[in-house]
Amino acid sequence: MKPSPRKEPVIYVVEPFGGSVRKHSPSLPLVYADDAAVTRGDGIFESLLVRGGKAANLARHAQRFRDSARALDLPEPPMHKWEEATRLAIADYCGTDADHPDAKCTWTYTRGRASTGVPTAWVTVQPLGDAPLRQRTTGVTVLTSPRLWHVAEELPAKTLNYAATMAMLRMAKDKGYDDLILTDPDSGEILEGATSTVVAVRGKKLRTAAGRGILPGTTQAALFDYAQDRGYRCKAKPLTVEYLEKSDSVWLVSSVRVAVRVTKLNEKTLKTPDNEEEIRGLIDAALGA
Repeated sequence: MKPSPRKEPVIYVVEPFGGSVRKHSPSLPLVYADDAAVTRGDGIFESLLVRGGKAANLARHAQRFRDSARALDLPEPPMHKWEEATRLAIADYCGTDADHPDAKCTWTYTRGRASTGVPTAWVTVQPLGDAPLRQRTTGVTVLTSPRLWHVAEELPAKTLNYAATMAMLRMAKDKGYDDLILTDPDSGEILEGATSTVVAVRGKKLRTAAGRGILPGTTQAALFDYAQDRGYRCKAKPLTVEYLEKSDSVWLVSSVRVAVRVTKLNEKTLKTPDNEEEIRGLIDAALGA
């Protein structure tokens, strides 16, 4: 799929307590210096795929967004306003092009300014960039590494405080890998990708990791619901590196890249499965269901 030629994002501001939504110029500042997003990384975000002029998997993203807000004790987001802003931003971005290339929509919700205590909230639609599109086709090489920081075990949240994850991802890239899978430092079990959910395929079985501190994956949930109705046996269970190595294929699934196959895990090259296109098509269809 060709990347979008448009580079300028579309931004809509959401009034945090249910007021109006309004378009914001991307060339004007939006966040103040005392905003908690800047000073503490205190807030949440959600990334959605824009496909065919619509936000894919919207209901699951909305639920995870509400759950993340609750976990961080942020005011309940008025989802009808977030969805309105999303529709407007997508319409402005895609225009009348019914076959517009995939794009990325991001919801950002911060605790706001220290001087006012009012949250800051906005929706952005922008191009995907070349890397996610390329990796859908080529796959990724992946390094596994223990996760060495604490996360909420009861209700993991998709927070703006992403610095530790990004630092580990840079470490993986410095070692010559494209991506990273985090493991439990005590048990060695698989947790999740740096920005994705891990899915292993064995025949008609789809497996994802089960454990504490794993952020629920919206794309993985859509895939499992869709695949279950088509004869696949889908389950979350404890996974190990060895389990992944012996699977027919291993995938990193996420909202923006959708599905990228792991071609190399640590030092082990993973074989190309006979059903690669079938699994890729299954994930694409799940997001359109």
